[in-house]
Amino acid sequence: MSQPIDLEYRYMTMQDVGAVAELERLAFTTPWPHDAFVNELTRNPNARYVVVVHQNRVIAYCGMWIVIDEAHITNIAVHPLYRGKKVGLALMIKMMGVAKMQGAHSMTLEVRPSNTVARNMYIKLGFKEHGRRKGYYSDNNEDAIIMWVTL
Repeated sequence: MSQPIDLEYRYMTMQDVGAVAELERLAFTTPWPHDAFVNELTRNPNARYVVVVHQNRVIAYCGMWIVIDEAHITNIAVHPLYRGKKVGLALMIKMMGVAKMQGAHSMTLEVRPSNTVARNMYIKLGFKEHGRRKGYYSDNNEDAIIMWVTL
């Protein structure tokens, strides 16, 4: 499927938190709570969040922390109705650009071994596996694959 042509990418605002928290609940078995996103926007100077808007609706978001010259993807989610349309890929490309503009030279993330769609997308973007975190995911004790890319 092709990507919808009328997508808007912008930094997340407080007005987006409810929609982002709802996307988080749709996407993950152990979602971040609403307040976590409020804290990210109001108390974390290292946090950068971008939302994707289609027809005035937040359909995807991604967050990262930039610490010195490294960017760490904290979370990324695409609404189930928009998956398979390359929204996540385009969003990751945007985040990589934001990270570079903010002075990051590399980017890292964790991904479930069972999430082959996401893993394949990250590989397509140049990410490489650099280890595992044993039992990282609390819902099922699944490991996390640690991936890195040079920006």
